Amino acid sequence: MSDVVERTLSALPGLLGQHDPGAGPGGAGGPGRVSASSRLGSLIRSITALTSKHEEEKLIQQELTSLKATVSAPSTTLRLMKECMVRLIYCEMLGYESSFGYIHAIKLAQQGNLLEKRVGYLAVSLFLHENHELLLLLVNTVVKDLQSTNLVEVCMALTVVSQIFPREMIPAVLPLIEDKLQHSKEIIRRKAVQALYKFYLIAPNQVQHIHDKFRKALCDRDAGVMAASLHIYLQMIKENSSGYKDLTGSFVTILKQVVGGKLSADFNYHSVPAPWLQIQLLRILGLLGKDDPRTSELMYDVLDESLRRAEINHNITYAILFECVQTIYTIHPKSELLEKAAKCIGKFVLSPKINLKYLGLKALTYVIQQDPNLALQHQMTIIECLDHPDPIIKRETLELLYRITNGQNVIVIVQKMLDYLKESQEEYAIISLVGKIAELAEKYAPNNEWFIQTMNAVFSVGGDVIHSDIPNNFLRLLAEGFDDEKEDHQLRVYAVQSYLALLEEEDKLYPQKFLQVMSWVLGEYFSLVTDVDPEVILTKLHSLLKKTFVTSETKAWIMAAVTKIASHTLCSKTVDEIIQELSSSLDTCLRQYAFELKHLCEDKALMKTLLPFDASCSDLVVDASLSFLDGFVAEGLAHGAAPYKPHHQRQEEKLSQEKALNFEPYGLSFASSVSSSGVTGRQSPTGLSFGSDISGNSAETGHKETNTLKLEGVRKLWGKEGYLPKKENKTGKENEPQPVPCGSLLAGQVGEAPALQPEQGASLSEEDKEKQQLASTLFIGLGSSAGVSLMGKADTATQKFKRKSKITETQQLSEEASDFQASAASDFDPLLDTVPVNVEDSEGSLHTRLRKASPSSSDTVEDNLAFETPQSLRKSVLDDRISANRLSQSSLFADGNIEIFQPSSSAQCESANKTPLVPSLPEELEELPHSEVVGLCQSDALALHLCKVWTDDSLLLIVFVSNKTTSALHAVNLVFEETEHFQILESATSHFPVIEAQSVEHCQKCVRMNKVCTQAILPASVSYQSEMETCLEFSVALSLMDFIRPMEMTTEDFGKLWLSLSNDVKQNIKMSSCQDSLSAALDTLQQKLKLHRVDVIGNEGILACQLLPSVPCLLHCRTHSGMLALWFRSPCAALPDGLLYQCQKVMEES
Repeated sequence: MSDVVERTLSALPGLLGQHDPGAGPGGAGGPGRVSASSRLGSLIRSITALTSKHEEEKLIQQELTSLKATVSAPSTTLRLMKECMVRLIYCEMLGYESSFGYIHAIKLAQQGNLLEKRVGYLAVSLFLHENHELLLLLVNTVVKDLQSTNLVEVCMALTVVSQIFPREMIPAVLPLIEDKLQHSKEIIRRKAVQALYKFYLIAPNQVQHIHDKFRKALCDRDAGVMAASLHIYLQMIKENSSGYKDLTGSFVTILKQVVGGKLSADFNYHSVPAPWLQIQLLRILGLLGKDDPRTSELMYDVLDESLRRAEINHNITYAILFECVQTIYTIHPKSELLEKAAKCIGKFVLSPKINLKYLGLKALTYVIQQDPNLALQHQMTIIECLDHPDPIIKRETLELLYRITNGQNVIVIVQKMLDYLKESQEEYAIISLVGKIAELAEKYAPNNEWFIQTMNAVFSVGGDVIHSDIPNNFLRLLAEGFDDEKEDHQLRVYAVQSYLALLEEEDKLYPQKFLQVMSWVLGEYFSLVTDVDPEVILTKLHSLLKKTFVTSETKAWIMAAVTKIASHTLCSKTVDEIIQELSSSLDTCLRQYAFELKHLCEDKALMKTLLPFDASCSDLVVDASLSFLDGFVAEGLAHGAAPYKPHHQRQEEKLSQEKALNFEPYGLSFASSVSSSGVTGRQSPTGLSFGSDISGNSAETGHKETNTLKLEGVRKLWGKEGYLPKKENKTGKENEPQPVPCGSLLAGQVGEAPALQPEQGASLSEEDKEKQQLASTLFIGLGSSAGVSLMGKADTATQKFKRKSKITETQQLSEEASDFQASAASDFDPLLDTVPVNVEDSEGSLHTRLRKASPSSSDTVEDNLAFETPQSLRKSVLDDRISANRLSQSSLFADGNIEIFQPSSSAQCESANKTPLVPSLPEELEELPHSEVVGLCQSDALALHLCKVWTDDSLLLIVFVSNKTTSALHAVNLVFEETEHFQILESATSHFPVIEAQSVEHCQKCVRMNKVCTQAILPASVSYQSEMETCLEFSVALSLMDFIRPMEMTTEDFGKLWLSLSNDVKQNIKMSSCQDSLSAALDTLQQKLKLHRVDVIGNEGILACQLLPSVPCLLHCRTHSGMLALWFRSPCAALPDGLLYQCQKVMEES
């Protein structure tokens, strides 16, 4: 401890700046003045000399009292304030609250010189969190420092922004941070990229319009800026890897330079070149190469080089090797690399070092899904790890066994897991393992008895820390049953019998969740056990009610079971005793249950009707409108009661009557344009006054403490809840199982474990024989002919408990659509040093695939067709241009390495000349707004074209089917697949019995957008019969703007609707020179986005539109200092974000 104190004290002079004038005895502070480090040093020495926690608390409280008086004194100088702030930081780090100094830390960051501002920013970043209400006072200071010419001030502001700025404050600083990406100093560019990375994590929609600038950061001449941009790309590629396939060559080139030691020695760690940069790049390459042979081929050489160069025996090289192994087994497999990765895993697993052994088990757990043979090679080592003294090794070994579980070894593996659970005291390990055991038991249970016994052990050992889903799923499985009614009956009977046997033990203590499961099963299926009198079951449940360790919640479950059993018995003394005992209980819930049971027992017929046998899965009809209260409501209104008002309307009325503070930032606020800028309460944009800017989407107006700001009824712009927060749809994205590479691509077929020779068997000890026997039971079923079924892989084995749902459930079918943007980008933007060709058009760029329904043919022909121009690139010409524009290693971090690559206008697609038929729209649709007729896909016999028609209430897709042959085509079927984003009205299938030779047929489909998205794919296919049955698959790209229509309304209607909408988004956009006026900007938005201009007053305007069929979205615009401030409101949470993105795109393009 003394060593730590000495190092702390030695570092303090550099932080506190003792070299400043006045710091020492000879300074302006006078000879009696004590330096800052001396005061903090004496405090630290006093604390380390104490012997008890009580003495420390007493000393710290004295120090805080002294500091509070000092910082509150009006004569305190900024230099003294800086010294006090450092001591406050130390007290806060020890865990003692010093909230009185928070406001002074903000003041210090606003006023002092560079050193004082530095300490102030440091204190703010440590004191305040993202939702702290005082953070709004820092916005203007950060904006001012971002505009400063002093590099240190800019760096401090960027650091604070990337640490504690919440999503509501992003619009205030985003334009300034975008400008910093072009700064001449690399440290500013690097910190700007880090700030944008933070913004992308908390609000990706607000930075999606600057993805092109991320690409410039990736090819920045400074390696630090490039490294910072990798964090953003790793996150974006995790979410959508297909959109960044074109950058694979650039990432490979960067990794080659890093591995080759081309970067500065400053990036080296223990003589390893930029190890963390290598790890980031390997993870990115693994995501890009997954299930993509063409992309994976680009990575094989650099992965081989990374494995070869990571030879230094150091932890950081082991980390690189681990990432290499994961990447090799993630991308499309190559046998040579798989062999090297397997050898690397073997060295880790066999290492005597615990850290390396753990790393080997971790890698083996990851790759076992692709190569089960590795587990057979190291089976004895895995057996030894089960008895390893380190619990982490044992836990990872169990995770590995969980991955290789199948129907033949499930009993042994589950028993090993239960043995570990009985010894473990770690809550995390218990929660994790019981979930795995429950999953394995349900999937591979050999019989009913084993399943019930295993689940009983899970509930007993897991206790009350297990996740609630486990007992809920178990009860649901019992209730819904399986495909076999006989199996259902046997399982339920054995469950009842086992629970009755467990309740025979009087002094046994069971977890509460286990008792709840017992109560439910006994109450629901007690009648299945005919040899047990219901009175006996009631007696056991009654004894549980008397137990002191049983909680009130569990007693409610028991009372529910008693009520169910009582409904099928004529009379019961036990039930009468329960009613008498609980009628005077201090627990109001139990007392209520007793009174309900008493009244139900008086009417047995009603009781049987309410509680039928085995009706847990019956559908319940719920009156969501509460229509049974209509009479009560009508009577109240007749007597003068006020009609019901929605919550947001009540809040609007309340806030409009109260005075409120305006917390908008000074520089980028929606300033009122009328003279009455101090009008209290929030008004409609039709009044063009934003006094308090309160949103109707929040209900938090709780009372604050008396020593804080009085903010009752005020929605703060940058406050704890944020300014007009938009509710985000936080849908957890589940990780889908990874596809398994073909077994023939692995480095050898998986065989059975080799049998021992007689001579070897005689020399083995008893312990070794036991291990061999355990290995034969654990790793059974991993042979190539045993039908292995690994966790995480597609399981072809029949599941033991296959649920047969009795509940009507809505199944959402979603198909993975091929990303047309990634397909186009991979052809036209192969490297960073090429300018991407814009193929992101709403007319659709379609990825088609021709598949012949012949059992002997598995070839897949892919054609990428561009829509907007009748010409596209030949693939051979494109490949030549790509190879000529590869990013060289020597120029990656040099200036001027961006070359413009434009496709040749003379290059034409061969297939474009093979379609002599040019379809046209029917006369009745010619007058409507429509797109050009563009090609979808074609074969030798058939061609498809598409035209979009935008009607007032829908989007029509007109599909033309052309027969190019000289004979008729029969049984032509066109099928559109519905996705989560789009819905096909009426039928999604069109059938053409016959299409005559050299003729064109057409059909039209009406499409609606179900889920708001900027752009998505609608997959479809067409099949026809000629010489053989042929199927063409294609997709149509649809954008949000295809479903946006103008919404006409008056200014008054706009104001009323504005107040009723709860979801909103704000953003400031730079106006170009050609948009120097509000009128020009509104014209652009009106023409490009199909908006209706409602009204314009001064420098403010309001527009309206709707998402078909009738989802409104309102927009308020205001020009201010060359910026266009946009404010969207809509009842749909995702619609404002989507329209904001379109606005940003339109304004930048114009």
